[in-house]
Amino acid sequence: MTPASTGASTTVGADVSVPASDSRMSPGGPGYRRMSFALFLAGVATFALLYSTQALLPLISGEFGVAASDASWTVAAATGGLALFVLPMSALSERFGRRAVMTASLAVAVTIGLLVPLAPSLGVLVVLRALQGAALAGLPASATAYLAEEVSPKALVTAIGLFVAGNSVGGMSGRVITGWVAQEWGWRVAVGVIGALAVACAVAFRALLPAPRHFKPGSLRPRVLARTVRDHLSNPLLCRLYAIGALFMTVFGGVYTVIGYRLTEAPFSLPQGIIGSIFLVYLVGTVSASTAGRLVGRMGRRGALYAAGGTTAAGLLLSLAGSLPLVLLGLVLITGGFFAGHAVASSAVSKTATTGRAQASALYQSSYYIGSSAGSTVGAIAFHAGGWAGTVGVGLLAVLGVVTITVFGTRAARLQRRLATAA
Repeated sequence: MTPASTGASTTVGADVSVPASDSRMSPGGPGYRRMSFALFLAGVATFALLYSTQALLPLISGEFGVAASDASWTVAAATGGLALFVLPMSALSERFGRRAVMTASLAVAVTIGLLVPLAPSLGVLVVLRALQGAALAGLPASATAYLAEEVSPKALVTAIGLFVAGNSVGGMSGRVITGWVAQEWGWRVAVGVIGALAVACAVAFRALLPAPRHFKPGSLRPRVLARTVRDHLSNPLLCRLYAIGALFMTVFGGVYTVIGYRLTEAPFSLPQGIIGSIFLVYLVGTVSASTAGRLVGRMGRRGALYAAGGTTAAGLLLSLAGSLPLVLLGLVLITGGFFAGHAVASSAVSKTATTGRAQASALYQSSYYIGSSAGSTVGAIAFHAGGWAGTVGVGLLAVLGVVTITVFGTRAARLQRRLATAA
């Protein structure tokens, strides 16, 4: 597939029409700010709910008397549920509309979020978190498909970057709030507060998001859906982008699942509130994601991915230090590199897919959250076996995979150019 030159709605089983470019939203135009803020809030709610237990894992371990690898399932189950259901949810969005599916997903997720604090056992907590992740699956792919259809191509990377920035703010605020609330009233009250915050975001999202103008309903026929998925998985560029998203998230999931355990131990021995405040470094991700478009403009997509991978690797190595300021600087670099890489890869998927954009985005999101589940689980196991160095080792292997895939893509692009010139 060649990169899309328009943001036309391309749905499974539907005719493709290309709207005039000036009919889509762009910075400064009508509806753009409302749309950006609405999807920013959706991103806040998604990440706040999805990772609401991550900063609280030491407390959950203490209450239920389980190890880090067991408590980490409260994170892995949520991201795993999202990964499994994101493709079916994307198919529903092709039939019933992006806004409708996003609204329903948020409504179910925030309802479950209010039940999570009542979980009587770790098993019930894990089940509720898996259901919550499955509900949230309607957000990521539908949001990027909505943007690809409703936003002008030149503004697409920036618009997706703002949605990703909302993810970073949600992840940050959720962890900071839960850290301080849990220190005073326990992890159950902390998770309940996040549920209430998500309710407010969901209501504002539905009130602000403009009605779609370029969406055309598609078919729910399984054969058509299967053919679309097969076409995407046979595209080498899309497959590379899916793998890059998964590997970046493996790093991020592992680091932020385990960091709370590390900081509660010597030589740091920090209280829960301070550990929660550590997640203020997510603000770096907000900036790096929202400026990803400019980074691609200066360095190209592959250059931006090299920069993101290098920054992430440098942060991992720096985090090995026994000094808290150096550990914090390492987290800053890891966070900035991850969010930049994620914004670049996810926007490239939306541009590359010229048909079935929701399915293309869904496959990316599925890979991305599979990486999160793998990172949370493997990172915790590595921490149990080898301490923080074990978790860092897992992260460095994942970054090496990102760089290797990007190098392969660079060589494939050069070969394609040579063949085109020779022809």
